[in-house]
Amino acid sequence: MGNCFSGGGHSQFAVGGTSSAHDTRGSNDAVDGFLKSRGYHGLFSQIELSLSASDLRDRDVLSKSDPMAIVYTKGKDGSLQELGRTEVVLNSLNPKWITKIKITYYFEMVQTLLFRVYDVDTQFHSPDIKTLKLDDQQYLGEATCALSQIVANSKRACTLELVSIAGSAESTHKKLGQLTIHAEEEVVSKTTAELILKCTDLENKDFFSKSDPFLVISKYTESGTTVPICRTEVLKNNLKPTWKPIFLNISQVGSKDSPLVIECFNFNGNGKHDLLGRVQKSLADLEKLSSNGIGEKLFLPVTVGKDSQTKVLKSQLFVEKFCESVHHSFLDYLSGGSSNGNPRLPDSLHYIDHSGRPNAYQKAIQEVGDVLQYYDYDKLFPSWGFGARPIDGPVNHCFNLNGSSANPTVSGIPGIMMAYESALSNVSLAGPTLFGPVIIAAANIASQSMAANEHKYFVLLIITDGVITDIQETKDALVKASNLPLSILIVGVGGADFKEMEILDADKGEKLESSTGQFASRDIVQFVPFRDVQGGGISVVQSLLAELPSQFLTYMRNNGIQPTPPPTTTTL
Repeated sequence: MGNCFSGGGHSQFAVGGTSSAHDTRGSNDAVDGFLKSRGYHGLFSQIELSLSASDLRDRDVLSKSDPMAIVYTKGKDGSLQELGRTEVVLNSLNPKWITKIKITYYFEMVQTLLFRVYDVDTQFHSPDIKTLKLDDQQYLGEATCALSQIVANSKRACTLELVSIAGSAESTHKKLGQLTIHAEEEVVSKTTAELILKCTDLENKDFFSKSDPFLVISKYTESGTTVPICRTEVLKNNLKPTWKPIFLNISQVGSKDSPLVIECFNFNGNGKHDLLGRVQKSLADLEKLSSNGIGEKLFLPVTVGKDSQTKVLKSQLFVEKFCESVHHSFLDYLSGGSSNGNPRLPDSLHYIDHSGRPNAYQKAIQEVGDVLQYYDYDKLFPSWGFGARPIDGPVNHCFNLNGSSANPTVSGIPGIMMAYESALSNVSLAGPTLFGPVIIAAANIASQSMAANEHKYFVLLIITDGVITDIQETKDALVKASNLPLSILIVGVGGADFKEMEILDADKGEKLESSTGQFASRDIVQFVPFRDVQGGGISVVQSLLAELPSQFLTYMRNNGIQPTPPPTTTTL
């Protein structure tokens, strides 16, 4: 990952920078590394929340309220964790707070936020708002929403009605005001520079062969020291090397005008690499070298007596290619014979417990749906069943779950749940387990949308307990679907052997191959056995959705699809 460099014992491969033009990592490498070191590999973005309020209640006698807002995250158990506090705005019922509240946004989690507004008494006014005791302040109201509701909105904003805590003095008032939240990604450049660098006339440092050169690019810190941010691969026996392209994000280097130190070394296996020369140039300087087609001579620092001097070398650095591209983030796109047994018996995976306890199928639908529903604006979901025999009919491997002969669409997650429960009463479960027909049905919808140039992206959730029996037909369908705006999530429930499912999930680097010898253009499948995450620290939905943003971005970037600009507001 970026900003990663090992010292004497490092390998001969390229390190650091942005790995490619299609890099899909988060923009903050430090946070990225911290989270990944703790086992988190999903999409995360650093978000800043800006808060404002209107029509707050006036709790002061001789002046207006002095409001302050506090933001909490709310756990599933109702516990609250404070994220941050705004400053106190004096004498205002319509405050616009300057202090931003920072939060890490996780695509695959429902992050519930609680906002509370207080009127801070004058005697407690202090620059250090963290020391304020909230019990001493006057409560003005609160609001709650999911972070997904804010970032999925085309304007990336949400206005909420303030309400009161049950039983508080404000409960008799119908209007407590409104709170508006705006979400923005932390200011990070989306521009990445691609460079191809080469050197000429390098000094030969080896006795029996030529030098083995590589480049190290470093940036200056505020203290004046340098830290490496990128290293090229080592090229063996080459005094005129041209290295593979490197990609540097503008934010990674500071700015386009920030000075960079580019050093050329001769690789030695013992880690004591010979410095062959260096130059100091900014990205803007390197762009000029490229456009003018000229080189820059390397120099070596030398000591003459007590003086430090530089020795200009014959060796030169050339920039064979310099180009910039904008890499949009995920949030940019948002702004725009059954093994189940008898479902009527408690030992069935499909058993509907009348106490309200969900079965594995219901839990998977609810958990995944809770996250994805925020990104579907009409909340209409095509829903199918497979591996069942309707009354007096043959086994069907793709039937409308709602019982309709024409339209498989249901409304919202409750609609899916109702259709699922209804279907269990009207079909008898049967094998074998065939995925092909359902995948083809979803692919047809994605294909039609693609042909209409709608720039939509589709997600198919498959919940199954059976061992797949049409593995080659499924591979053929997946290879064909890999070119479509479609991702497929598979949850395996029960105790079956799911080894073939893992073949479909190409996480180990092996691309799926069809019966005609074609390979999938990208990985579109994520498989999670329900039993592997039951009772663990990570939920089914987190495991299942971790790769979805990267699959989405890969499709959009491969097809040159730009985010739709957010709507503009015209004030008359």
